[in-house]
Amino acid sequence: MTVDTEHDHRIPPPDHHRDVTGGWLRPAVFGVTDGLVSNGSLIMGVGGSGASTHAVIVAGLAGLAAGAFSMATGEYISVASQTELTQAEIEVEKTELRRVPKAEEAELAQVYVERGVEPALAKEVAKQLSANPDQVWRVHVREELGVDPDDLPSPWTAAISSFISFTLGALLPLLPFLLGADTLVATAVLTGAGLFGAGASVSRFTTRSWFYSGARQLLLGGAAAALTYAIGSAVGT
Repeated sequence: MTVDTEHDHRIPPPDHHRDVTGGWLRPAVFGVTDGLVSNGSLIMGVGGSGASTHAVIVAGLAGLAAGAFSMATGEYISVASQTELTQAEIEVEKTELRRVPKAEEAELAQVYVERGVEPALAKEVAKQLSANPDQVWRVHVREELGVDPDDLPSPWTAAISSFISFTLGALLPLLPFLLGADTLVATAVLTGAGLFGAGASVSRFTTRSWFYSGARQLLLGGAAAALTYAIGSAVGT
């Protein structure tokens, strides 16, 4: 029996890869982790100093609001600046294609030669690609700058993603006090569970195991919270 490899279902479809350039995953992961670590540590530090429950709540709410807006602003500015830089370099590439098209064609051919393509074939490929001025600049940008000009990250996506994720992360350590708790035990437990859960969730997008990712996040975040608690206790004393 022959196997029709062209229609073999074991061969993944062309679009089987996940979106890795949308610009939402990094700020979301960073946001929720930063919210858990920074606000959890803040609450542990203020609570460890012997401050009242009211003071802990005020500090937690202030940390949540300040951190969320700071994260969103930072993400927007950083991604927007990176995108503007990329767009400026794209304009440089377009100018070079108009000014010295043959030199750019030779440069593109050399890129393919360095990747293992036969020189004659590389020159022919570069020549055919250069025949379409609406597309050749995209090829140069992808090959020389390493970015997809049609899929640049959105600063608004990064800002909104980081704002929401930080808010959720920062709310978790504060939740026990909002519900009437007056000790740090519940905050420590919830923050630890949140850190482990956030790390484990990230493993869905990586090759790491869920336990490794969760334990790593718990260890690093727990160390920050413990240090801040120690400082708060020392200062309060």
